Amino acid sequence: MKKFAFFCLLNCLLIQAHAQYFFKGNIRTEKGIALKNAKICLHSNKSISLSDNDGSFGIVSNLTCDTITVALEGFDKQTLKVKSDIFQNIILKLSTATILKNKPKLISFTKDASRTNRFNPFISDETYFKLIENEFVDANNFPNTGYSLNVNKASYSNVRRFINMKSAVPPDAVRVEEMVNYFNLGYQKPESTNVFKISTNILNCPWNKKNNLLFIRLSAKKLDIDKLPAGNFTFLIDISGSMDMPNRLPLLKESFQLFVKNLRAKDMVSIVTYGGTVGTWLEPTPGNEKEKICNRLELLEAAGETNGESGIEAAYKMARKNFIYGGNNRVILATDGDFNVGQTSEKALDDLISKQRESGIFLTCLGVGMGNFKDSKLQTLAKRGNGNYAYLDNLQEAEKVLVHELTETLYSVAENAFINIKFDPNAINNYRLIGFDNKRESILDGSSELDGGEIGSGCSTMAIFEYSPKSILNTSLGQLVLKYHDINNKSEILNELEYEINVAKTDSIENDIKFATAVTMFGLKLKESVYLKKTTWADIKNFAISAVDKNIFLQNDFLNLLEKAILLYEPTKKKARGK
Repeated sequence: MKKFAFFCLLNCLLIQAHAQYFFKGNIRTEKGIALKNAKICLHSNKSISLSDNDGSFGIVSNLTCDTITVALEGFDKQTLKVKSDIFQNIILKLSTATILKNKPKLISFTKDASRTNRFNPFISDETYFKLIENEFVDANNFPNTGYSLNVNKASYSNVRRFINMKSAVPPDAVRVEEMVNYFNLGYQKPESTNVFKISTNILNCPWNKKNNLLFIRLSAKKLDIDKLPAGNFTFLIDISGSMDMPNRLPLLKESFQLFVKNLRAKDMVSIVTYGGTVGTWLEPTPGNEKEKICNRLELLEAAGETNGESGIEAAYKMARKNFIYGGNNRVILATDGDFNVGQTSEKALDDLISKQRESGIFLTCLGVGMGNFKDSKLQTLAKRGNGNYAYLDNLQEAEKVLVHELTETLYSVAENAFINIKFDPNAINNYRLIGFDNKRESILDGSSELDGGEIGSGCSTMAIFEYSPKSILNTSLGQLVLKYHDINNKSEILNELEYEINVAKTDSIENDIKFATAVTMFGLKLKESVYLKKTTWADIKNFAISAVDKNIFLQNDFLNLLEKAILLYEPTKKKARGK
C-alpha cells in the first residue's frame, strides 16, 4: 500500500513537472492602439515572443506564475509578474525621447515671441497646411531668431500650374522662400575645404521705403560629379487609379527615364509600386542597364486604390536590403499624394516616416496632378523623411529637377541644417522673416522646436528679412550662426561669423538680389500679405522688368508668368486693352 501511495505521489510530481500553462494578453498604447512586434521576454527560460498584428500574445510556460519584460522601440520597457489564469492588458507608454522627437517642428522661430493666430482659409479640393505669416518683432525684446535650411522648391512650379490654368492661387499654396530659392540665385563657391559660404546684402525695401531688406545667402559646396558616391535609388511610384491622367503617371514615366539616362554602372535602381496592390516592379538593376529599366517603366499602368502606407514600408525595406555604406541611399516617391488606404492623415504619415529616417535613407518626393493634389502630405513626408520635395507641372520641370539640378536634388552635403541669428537692438528697431511661415498647429503648440533640413550639393539658398533700421548707422546688424550635421560623420560643426552692413542702393546692387526681391513681391501679392497692401501689380511689374536678366530663360519665364497673373487678378485691365 505504501509503495502504491509513493508511486501515485511520484506520478503527480512528474505530471506537474511536465504541465504547460499559458500566459495570454494584449499590448496597446495609452490611446488603445494595438502594438505589433513588441518583444516579450519570459524570465524563467529567457525565451522571446512577439505580439501579433492585433497586439495579442500567448506564451507557453511550465509555471503558473512568471515574470515578463515587454519592449518595443519608441516605448518605455515594462516588467511585470503574470499568472496563467489572468488575461494581461498591458499598456506601453511612449518614451521621453519619442515624445520629444515627435513634437511639431517649426521652420522659423523667434525666441520667447508670441504670435497672432491669423491664418488663411482652406481653399479648393487640394490640401495645403494653414500657414501663419511671420510678423514684425521687437529686436530689443526678441533679438534671437532662426530658420530651417530645409529648402524645397515645389511651391513655385505649383503656383505656375494654377496661373497657367487661369485659376487663382490658394494663398496657403504660396511659400515665398520656395519661390525665391527655385532659381538657385547667385551661387558663390565656398573656399578650399569649406562646406558652405555665407554672404549678405542690404537693399532698401521697395514696398516700405522706411525699411531695409537683409539678404542672407548660403552656398553649398559642389561635389565632383566624377566622384559622386554610388547610388541606391528606390523608385516608389503611385500607380493607383487617380494617376490615370496625362499629367500624372505618363509624366512620371517620362521623368524617370530622363533620370535613368544619367545613371552609372555602379548605381542601382529598384522599383516598388503601389495601387490596387503593393509589389516589387523591378529588382535591383545596375544603372548601365538603361533599356531594361526604361522598358519596365513603360509597362506601368494605373489602377486601384492608394495604399501609400504599405508602399512606403515596402520601398524602405527594399532600400535597406540594398543599402550601400558610404553611398547615396534614397527613396524617390512619385505621387499626387492622394492616399486613401492605410494611414492617410498628415499626423499618421509623420509618425510612419519618422520611424524610417533613422535608417540613413533619404527621401525625395515628386508631386504631380491637380484637383485632388495633396501638397500637405508630401510636405510632411519630405520634411520628416530627411529629404526634399518638388512639384512637376510639365516635362521641362522634370528635366530641371532630375537632370540639370541632379546633384542639388539627390546628393546631400549636410543635414539638420539651420541658422540662428542674434540681432543687435542698437542697429535694428524691429524685423520679420519673409516666408518660412509655420503651420498653424505648430505655432499653437508651445513645445514646438526648430527643425533643421537637408542641403544638396551646389545649392544656393536665400533668406530675406525686412527690418526697421536705427537712425544711427551701425557697422554690424548682429551675429549669424550656422549649424549642421556633416553627411559623412554626423558630427555637428558650428560656424560663426559676424556680418557687416553693406549699404548698397537698388541701382548698384547685384541683379540676383533685385530679382529675388521681385519674386518676393510677387509671392507676397499672391499670398495676400498684409504687408504688401499698398503695392500694386504695376509696381511689381515695373520692379521685375528692371531686375530680370533677359539672357536667363527661367527669369524670362517668371516675367511671362507675372504678366499672366496680372491679367488673372486684374481682369478690368484685360478688358480695357481689348477695347
